[in-house]
Amino acid sequence: QVQLAESGGGLVQAGDSLRLSCLASGDTFNKYFVAWFRQGPGKEREFVGRIGNIFATETPEYEYGDSVEGRFAISRDDAKNTVYLQMNGLESEDAGVYYCAARRFQVGDLTKPSTYHWWGQGTQVTVSA
Repeated sequence: QVQLAESGGGLVQAGDSLRLSCLASGDTFNKYFVAWFRQGPGKEREFVGRIGNIFATETPEYEYGDSVEGRFAISRDDAKNTVYLQMNGLESEDAGVYYCAARRFQVGDLTKPSTYHWWGQGTQVTVSA
């Protein structure tokens, strides 16, 4: 079982960049599919992006939500057991609590929150105009 901990959130201005981290403990993180979701006030949890595990050969390694495509990028540092979410060109609509989530095997829709078994506690991102 893996435990996840997000960090890196904060208050930024529109147009700024921010990098979030998702540190895993309890298992080797590159065996997992890892996704980022966000949830704004009064909104449903929204898919931001995901990265595949090292065994996935028949599915795209990366996938992003339409609203962040081209601005956000996910990467993995296996030595640090960490997945990152690099966010560029932040907009007010990007504000919310950002969560990382993980599952071991590719089953179901990897853009849906219900697909993931393990979640972090979330980190707040606030974007001022």
